[in-house]
Amino acid sequence: MPLRIETFSNVTGGSSFFKAVGHPLAAPKAAILMARLASFGPVAFYDPLGLLSGLAEFYDLSAIPVAGVYVQNVELVGTEVFGHRAQAVTDLPSSGARTVFVVAFDSQRCEGHIAHLIPKDVGVVSLDAMRVPEDMLNDPGHYLSKFNWATNFAWFRDEPGHHTRIVSSNYWPRYGAKGTRLWACLFDGEGRPIADWTEPMPPSDGTVVIDSQQVRAKLGLGDFCGTLFLHVIGAAGHDVVKYALDTYGDDDTVLSCTHDANAWPAERYAGLPAPREDERVILWIQNSHPTPIPAGAVGLNRMGQDEVRTIAREIAPFATVALDSRDLFPDARWPQQFEIQAGKHFVRPRYEVVSTNGRRRIAHANVERTDLKPDPKLAALTGTAIGKGHILPAPILPPDRWRTILLPTPMSTAQTELPVKAVLYDRDGRELARHAFGNLKRSDSVALDVTALLSDQALPGGWGHVELVYDFEAGTVADGWLHALFRYEDAKTGHVAETSFGSHLFNMAMVYRDEPQSYHGRPPGLSTRLFLRLGTTPWDTLCHLVYPASTPWHAQSDTSLVLTRRDGHEVARKKVAIPCGGSLYWRYHEMFTEAERLAAGEHAYVLIRDTTCRLFGYHGCLAGDSAFSLDHMFGF
Repeated sequence: MPLRIETFSNVTGGSSFFKAVGHPLAAPKAAILMARLASFGPVAFYDPLGLLSGLAEFYDLSAIPVAGVYVQNVELVGTEVFGHRAQAVTDLPSSGARTVFVVAFDSQRCEGHIAHLIPKDVGVVSLDAMRVPEDMLNDPGHYLSKFNWATNFAWFRDEPGHHTRIVSSNYWPRYGAKGTRLWACLFDGEGRPIADWTEPMPPSDGTVVIDSQQVRAKLGLGDFCGTLFLHVIGAAGHDVVKYALDTYGDDDTVLSCTHDANAWPAERYAGLPAPREDERVILWIQNSHPTPIPAGAVGLNRMGQDEVRTIAREIAPFATVALDSRDLFPDARWPQQFEIQAGKHFVRPRYEVVSTNGRRRIAHANVERTDLKPDPKLAALTGTAIGKGHILPAPILPPDRWRTILLPTPMSTAQTELPVKAVLYDRDGRELARHAFGNLKRSDSVALDVTALLSDQALPGGWGHVELVYDFEAGTVADGWLHALFRYEDAKTGHVAETSFGSHLFNMAMVYRDEPQSYHGRPPGLSTRLFLRLGTTPWDTLCHLVYPASTPWHAQSDTSLVLTRRDGHEVARKKVAIPCGGSLYWRYHEMFTEAERLAAGEHAYVLIRDTTCRLFGYHGCLAGDSAFSLDHMFGF
């Protein structure tokens, strides 16, 4: 059974309660609170906000003698709450309780409502006993305000030959934040906190860099492979900590990148590829809560098949565990793919592909929606009001070096079939070829060699892009949550990178079901603000920008590439124009002069800004001709 907690709603956004009670600084205080309640029972649980069941998912309340569970809402009287029949709070005086536990933060108001019902010799405690330090709160009077909980998790490793680097920007001041700080807590693989620290954030739009080698040297740590918990204090505008994550080694066989973990644990994830014969696929499970994951609670199944094979061991609070997919499914091979039965125990996980040639790469699975139903209107609207409809764009990297492969990945439990096709375009948006997958069954895993589909056609400029779209001639079942995995293979070295994402409606004036999405505020999102982290010396950086359009839009983009120092100051600006429906592939060392790069210095980045259209971007690092990385970019 999944954890019975609310983590995210596509209507209301992310929940703050699970973040507040599961925060690493709240967990030790919770242990003290539970011990106190066990010692001063029997306890009357007063649950005016319906939080008790969620609290019980994180902490063992079984040692607390229960005098009764009481509610404020008349309609909840008689329902089951925490295994007990809920009683009206007006019955509290006859409870015989020694302590009243008010299951709420900012509890003074709730306590005031029932003060006349609490006998004078009865003690009162609340969730306020679990509060993090007040100076960590942006809104102390509203403890569960989402801006008190701008948090996220990162997979973080430093071992011989394996290092990680997190790069982001202090984007909160542009939404009114002041004096932002970063609190970080590093857990080892067993879930033990081995270091924590607080540091000021850089000036507005400045670069945030956390390098595992530097952390290790500064704090005198040994090897680690675990979780780095990040909490931005004083956030505004965004309650999610977005970042790019690079993995690199002592040589170029280890070079890869991915991005933020999507801070809300989900019931399922999907898009985890099975290994090829010469590979192992390692799923990194990071317990995101202060409670163990029970044995048998999480596992894998082949996409479209019911048999779930689980991990037969308990995973400690905040622990990180490597699961080799071959241990559960020894015969599964690419292009087969897995569903991850996560039960809301962990955030969007990374996986690592280890090849027998010594090369490694990381990528992430995606959230599989459990709340969607097919949308019968999409077939009628596509080709009319919403034009091309949902588009999932990805680069076709220069085929003289890279092979581009596309694998559609079901990403909703309602997707019993996928009617899709791939359309290939040159850099100017001219169609080159298309491939109809037909109406794929959920259990089908069909990979398309996009580069081979080009055959002998010339690719003007040496690059282009592919769009995965619905094919309503093949079927009509669609929900708008269209996803795929894109794999890029270096023909010279065998190095591989892969990335996955979902479709959107792009660049249309009309709005349909919150699309085109906006980085901040209501749709439509018709502008671009993308973060391009730059590789460290001697690496170069590649960037592939796609200008997808569901309906006809501006003939060309008006895009600025703003080279920005680590302190947020602009160094240089280049203007580029991308044809509507086309793309642009470029490299940092070619776009900006040596003088500009020297002026930008270490830990600079490029802000990709366009107020006329919404671009979709991919970025990566180039280690000469020996290795590369690639992932899609984040915006803010």
